[in-house]
Amino acid sequence: MNFGSSALVLAVVVFATHASADPTQKSEDIVKFFAGAGNLGAARGICVGTEEECSSKSETNKAPAKKSSLDMLINFGLDSAELDATARSELDEFAKALKDSRLSTLSFVVEGYTDASGSARYNEGLSQRRAKSVTAFLTSSGVEAARIKAIGMGENNPRAPNPYDPVNRRVEMRISAQ
Repeated sequence: MNFGSSALVLAVVVFATHASADPTQKSEDIVKFFAGAGNLGAARGICVGTEEECSSKSETNKAPAKKSSLDMLINFGLDSAELDATARSELDEFAKALKDSRLSTLSFVVEGYTDASGSARYNEGLSQRRAKSVTAFLTSSGVEAARIKAIGMGENNPRAPNPYDPVNRRVEMRISAQ
């Protein structure tokens, strides 16, 4: 993963329907997940010894791999950037987490995506509107606008192999390392 542009990925997955308005992720869970975001990797050191000794030391000291993404269920209808009640509930929990003092120094890039329905130019605009919709909700919930930047990615980087799959209609938030 390139830590120059982002530290972690927060994938906000877009699905066509939701059964309830209860948030999947609670704000405290989100805070705990991202609380260590300032740690961008293991410390580097020099090992003095044989190749075998150093190799065995590094194997023993390896920390378990940290999960790099957090999925939340957000409802965007086809050809829509409007947030439904379930999406608002999910984003409300995310806004609470961002306002927590443990995450107050982090900034995010909100990337909007679409499926392949529509022209590339239209999809760029729609993805931008989706990112702005999420950003507007977060700022209206008290998150500082300077901490969030919205960009549209169109139909680039589909999440599912089928370019028309609704799962490709999503918003991803990346913790900015800049």
